Amino acid sequence: MGIVNIDDELHDQIRKASTVTCRSINAQAAFWVKVGMLCETNPTLCFNELVARELRDAGVKAQRIKIASP
Repeated sequence: MGIVNIDDELHDQIRKASTVTCRSINAQAAFWVKVGMLCETNPTLCFNELVARELRDAGVKAQRIKIASP
């Protein structure tokens, strides 16, 4: 594990985002770093496709939501 220096404004944005996502500040920063790496290494996939692939690879089985037609 190492130390990453970030500017105060980015730290403030990470802190704010972490409260919304119910993550620690470190977990939020790590999530953004991982997503950034995935985006750079898979430029043809959108965020939702990346998250779905990561969840599937981790063995998470999401339930499908059925939406009733009006």
